[in-house]
Amino acid sequence: MSIDAVLSRISEIRSQIETLQGGTTRPAGGSASAAAASSSAFADALATANGTAGGAASGAAPSAAASGSPAVAATAAPATSVDAGRGTVATGSGATGDDVVAAAKQYLGVPYVFGGETRAGMDCSGLVQTVFKDLGVSMPRVVPDQADMGVAVPSLAQAQPGDLIIPKGEGHVVIYVGDGKVLHAPRPGKDVRIVDNWYSDADIATIRRIVPSAQEAAAASATSATRSVGAAGSTAATDLQTAALKSLLAAGSAA
Repeated sequence: MSIDAVLSRISEIRSQIETLQGGTTRPAGGSASAAAASSSAFADALATANGTAGGAASGAAPSAAASGSPAVAATAAPATSVDAGRGTVATGSGATGDDVVAAAKQYLGVPYVFGGETRAGMDCSGLVQTVFKDLGVSMPRVVPDQADMGVAVPSLAQAQPGDLIIPKGEGHVVIYVGDGKVLHAPRPGKDVRIVDNWYSDADIATIRRIVPSAQEAAAASATSATRSVGAAGSTAATDLQTAALKSLLAAGSAA
């Protein structure tokens, strides 16, 4: 293979790489002058394949700061186990706040029984523990311990379905279901029900998020998908560069 042919092939391969990475396609010339102009581009491709080029691959997903998109509020690193933890949102079960509400609604009408944890009867913290157990999430049994789990939500304005609201004194716990309503096991003589939330921020000791809210879970899923697409694009570009270099080496050996 002649030098002109090798250099022309370099130009063609470089054009394919730029097309894959979102660059502007250059027409591949067959002349020695056009090929010579692309020889430096080949050097760049070689450096990139060897990991010596500066900067990230163009197929990588942009950071939130670079793209200008709003960042999700930072909390402690999510727990990958199914156990509720202090200062962290448990993601191991895959359950979201909406799932908490749906599971809790299965117990509507169950009578209040102090210390109860079954459909025969349950108290407020027994209801909470049972609901999370149904979703595969381990929770403590009594209100003061439940009030230490998950992450704190600053106020009712930020509460999402599935959050736990614990009033001052930690003598009760309710599940926020959204639209200003809560689900709970009230007291002897009553059953599990949904009512208008009667607590104000001044009445509340803490609001706890045990598992991600539906919005947080959706945002995390979208971020993961974006990273996967970016990683796939970067891998494809690297594969093409590797194939191009092998082709050139083979051509050089033949010459």
